[in-house]
Amino acid sequence: MNESVVRHDWDKAEVLAMFARPFADLMFDAQTVHRQHFDANAVQKAQLLSIKTGGCAENCGYCSQSASFKTGLKAEKLMAVDAVIEAAREARAGGAERFCMGAAWREPKDRDMDAICAMVREVRALGMETCMTLGMLTDDQAGKLAEAGLDYYNHNLDTSPEYYENVVSTRTYDDRLQTLERVRKAGINTCCGGIIGMGETRDDRAGFLMALANLPEHPGSVPINGLVPVSGTPLGDRLLSGDSVQIDAIEFVRTIAVARLMMPQSVVRLSAGRESMSEELQALCFLAGANSIFLGEKLLTTPNAGDARDEALFEKLGVYGMSQIAAE
Repeated sequence: MNESVVRHDWDKAEVLAMFARPFADLMFDAQTVHRQHFDANAVQKAQLLSIKTGGCAENCGYCSQSASFKTGLKAEKLMAVDAVIEAAREARAGGAERFCMGAAWREPKDRDMDAICAMVREVRALGMETCMTLGMLTDDQAGKLAEAGLDYYNHNLDTSPEYYENVVSTRTYDDRLQTLERVRKAGINTCCGGIIGMGETRDDRAGFLMALANLPEHPGSVPINGLVPVSGTPLGDRLLSGDSVQIDAIEFVRTIAVARLMMPQSVVRLSAGRESMSEELQALCFLAGANSIFLGEKLLTTPNAGDARDEALFEKLGVYGMSQIAAE
């Protein structure tokens, strides 16, 4: 595969065939396609802030913020706009190009939309790309976020349609697809990915990537998370007790490479789970086509690699931020 073609008609057999290719061949093709659309040494630096933590009505089996599970996390109210903007300034000073804001809601209340839209406007005024994840949206709420200038809305599919019932039961796969459609209709870019290592099979991982790549428009940003086991959550407890097995590192890289081949123009974000990854594994992920990370010590409520480790790794690899390209 020496040319990238944007497709929306993938079938399971051909996706599984890509997963099964010799590793060197898969990596070569993924890197070739990656270089057709991106600077191979540029990685977007984003920072994620929890603007409303805990107490979520959803029962996503991996999440420490669900009110259904006893994880020791205390529910908090929506942050003040000024506090969010100050955090965004600090993120920009630390090298972040994109500022992502997440609220632990099933859906936002209309009474909170004015504050949320103010956050979007003021973060954009700092010259940063903006992204929000607030749960399900109405058409009116999506329209207000678009008017405020929101660049991206994150709403993950999490996994394949077939494995989804093993992860969450409080909203359906169609609920997620409908929110993505409302976001697209409002003119906001979509950020949509999921989590691997939740006990799913390769067939499920193929189905997950197929669901993303067969959307009417490929997500502009595709976060690929590795499950971070949180004690007190069903999926976390399964992994911590040994009832489930951590995904193999090479299989993780294969998933990144197949995502790159199927969605050649999307930014693929290496998201949760990096704090436990070796430098060598992260380097393979970048080689496979990942070109975005989250900076900082924490992602919402789970640990992250941290700035010092990231700076050291970037220096070893000769990697720089995407914004540095535009400035040169």
